[in-house]
Amino acid sequence: MHAYIYDHARTPRGRGRPDGSLHEITAVELAATPLRAIAERNSLDTSLIDDVILGCAQPLGEQGGVIARAAVRAARYDESVAGVQVNRFCASGLDAVNNAAAQVAAGAADGAIGGGVESMSRIPIAMIDAAAWVADPWQAYHGHFAPQGIGADLIATLDDFSRESLDAYALESQRRVAASRAAGAFDRAVVPVTDLIGQIVLDQDEYPRPGTTMEMLAGLKPAFVGMGAAGFDAIAIQRYPQVEAINHVHTGGNSAGIVDGAAAVLVGSEAFGSAIGMKPRARIRTFANIGSEPTIMLTAPAEVTRKALKRAGMDVNDIDLFEINEAFASVVLRYMNELGIDHDRTNVAGGSIALGHPLGATGAMLIGTVLDELERRNLNIALVTLCAANGLGTATIIERV
Repeated sequence: MHAYIYDHARTPRGRGRPDGSLHEITAVELAATPLRAIAERNSLDTSLIDDVILGCAQPLGEQGGVIARAAVRAARYDESVAGVQVNRFCASGLDAVNNAAAQVAAGAADGAIGGGVESMSRIPIAMIDAAAWVADPWQAYHGHFAPQGIGADLIATLDDFSRESLDAYALESQRRVAASRAAGAFDRAVVPVTDLIGQIVLDQDEYPRPGTTMEMLAGLKPAFVGMGAAGFDAIAIQRYPQVEAINHVHTGGNSAGIVDGAAAVLVGSEAFGSAIGMKPRARIRTFANIGSEPTIMLTAPAEVTRKALKRAGMDVNDIDLFEINEAFASVVLRYMNELGIDHDRTNVAGGSIALGHPLGATGAMLIGTVLDELERRNLNIALVTLCAANGLGTATIIERV
């Protein structure tokens, strides 16, 4: 049985700080916003939804307690709709969509929603979650634990990516996002976030900096020098002894932004589409997960892309558009180099360097973005992938119908 995508929605991305526009919005209400939009604009009988699966990379505090079920109730879905929370770090939102598709394909659900949420202004990254891969001595020692920024700079060092090349990539991400916004490319996906009295709090992404220049990017200080000096460079070099010194070239300008956001993707069988009176926009052909070396941490996208392509009986030339999360500029540059794909079909609408990366939601947002681009460009097949902490990676292939 095939799993089809019928609709998707996302919130705007708000700056993930106390002065960000979405800071006043609880994580539950943030998650409920795209759920509510999908139901309302499609006049959806929500009792036909079997499950809502939401990714969340920091399922703590108000983001804990199975936030998916809380969001279902906040969105006023039928009380029969179940909810579950998944965590594959930055790939959580994509994993949630894949889980929804797996339920449908297995006949365990007729209709399901996969998505994600992350309120990074209210649940600051790495402030509370004493994860085993960091805090457990055996895990940290044998995994040569170092923060992601060290891994990104290690990739740049191993692959000889200059600061200028990373900044140039970041500048192009900003340019593409600005062009996409001007063309209305995000209008169908983005739904406004409102407060308790119905006032619009945010109706467009607030992180992009369309006036960015190479000179501005060049003036930013490397972000991970302090971490390296604190001992993490030495740990990484212990794992990669061919490196004499790590070249710290990532900054806040060529790395993903910290933002708040949520997304939802409506997935169902062909019979589900008939029941709700909707035509499918795409089908999920296949998906895959993989683990990779955890110190460098961020190299799984190429490996998991190959795994997904093999599973689908395809190769890179069969893919019209690639969407890889812009966690760091070096991650995308390595991915394109390793797979031999060019920038003309990669992240064509820009990415997280310009828009921001709401950890648990980004994967679901990328599915929506690339589906919209397939339709805008009259193309057929796309592959979405994200690297994730502790050497994880997820990829999904979708095809327009």
